[in-house]
Amino acid sequence: MRINACGPAHSHTLTNTTPAVLLPDLTTAQLLGWILAALFLQASVGIGVAIWRRPRRAAEAEPAATPPARSANNAAWARTREFRVVSRAYEDAARSQCSFYLQPVDGQPLPEFRPGQFLTFVLQLMDDARQGERRSVTRCYSLSDAPAPDHYRVSIKRVPPPSDRPDLAPGVSSNHFHDRVQVGDVLQVRAPSGHFYIDPDPSVPAVLVAGGIGITPMMSMLRWCLTRQPERHVYLYYGLRQGTEHAFKSQLEELASVHPRFKLNVVYSRPAAEDVQGRDFQHRGHVDLALLQRTLPHGRHQFYICGPAAMMESLVPALADWGVPDADVHFEAFGPASVRKAAPAITAVPAEATSDVALEVQFKRSGRTLIWDGSDASLLDFAERHGVAVDSGCRSGSCGSCETRRLAGSVIYAQRPDCDPTPGHCLLCVGRPVSTLVLDA
Repeated sequence: MRINACGPAHSHTLTNTTPAVLLPDLTTAQLLGWILAALFLQASVGIGVAIWRRPRRAAEAEPAATPPARSANNAAWARTREFRVVSRAYEDAARSQCSFYLQPVDGQPLPEFRPGQFLTFVLQLMDDARQGERRSVTRCYSLSDAPAPDHYRVSIKRVPPPSDRPDLAPGVSSNHFHDRVQVGDVLQVRAPSGHFYIDPDPSVPAVLVAGGIGITPMMSMLRWCLTRQPERHVYLYYGLRQGTEHAFKSQLEELASVHPRFKLNVVYSRPAAEDVQGRDFQHRGHVDLALLQRTLPHGRHQFYICGPAAMMESLVPALADWGVPDADVHFEAFGPASVRKAAPAITAVPAEATSDVALEVQFKRSGRTLIWDGSDASLLDFAERHGVAVDSGCRSGSCGSCETRRLAGSVIYAQRPDCDPTPGHCLLCVGRPVSTLVLDA
């Protein structure tokens, strides 16, 4: 085959089967320019490939690591963060339980908390006893929804005076939220925390037991399970007096209707005349061991319980007597509940050490040195009895308000507090001394 390639001044004839390459006539300077341009292009491509591959090689050179366990405050903020109330909604017919939807003022994404944890609020309230001066009050409220990147929800029950002591003041914080916290208000909030949260293993059925406002952490656990683990069996037992107190009623009924593996058991202890069994509630009485034994299938379950003292003090020991392992029973009490279950103490002090002997406790900044004789339930009670001013909030080891630097000595806890104290610090509200103690207070 013959191919003719014609140029302006030359003619070439190729007589082989290789395809011809057509080249224009170039001067020496032009040829040199093309060569330099090609070399520059090659060098640029080489540099770009090296830069692109460097992070990949670095990543490949590092050994594969197991994802770190998510701590209770992973990716959370220190101290307080400003949140704006963007919505309010009552959750029961009596309008005694109100949900508050909160968005961060800074607009940054929120860390994904563990379902069951709580938020801590630092409130500045008017002190009527001090002619309108403000005082700081710290309170904790459970998150009542599944984690979301743009908002949190807490649901707060108004606390009236005790029925047997109407002369006492109602709950300071809950009434402040109900009466004064409105859409647009900005609140100071600490990051989600707490050791009461659901085990993520979907193979173990979850049994959620709530009494009264104890439904709030259960709503968080339930919504998370139904969204993230729809194959998991979930049983909710919700005990309350009657329909007017029934929080999240329509929400729970809707969830039960669309999720076949979610079983709802509502228990009224004192149903009103308009409350209909089978429509408004499933069982009459209380959430007790007999009900669980009658309605739960055989096999292993993880139990999560949150409620008032009477429920906690009866049900948690009953589960142990039934043979449920301690590791499968998780609970959070509100009020002065005393629960019979062993819990690890966060201390390096030997278990046989006692905090009931006479010990010297020094409050360094206050200039007070006192003798602990074991008659007080906690160091916070001890300090208050002797007129030493210290910050406090929940009084149950949850909010961290009473965290105090420990300059010398050791403190022991009867049970693990929800708030993990900073190294070198201790929680006064649940701590007792086991040696001579020096506190930065």
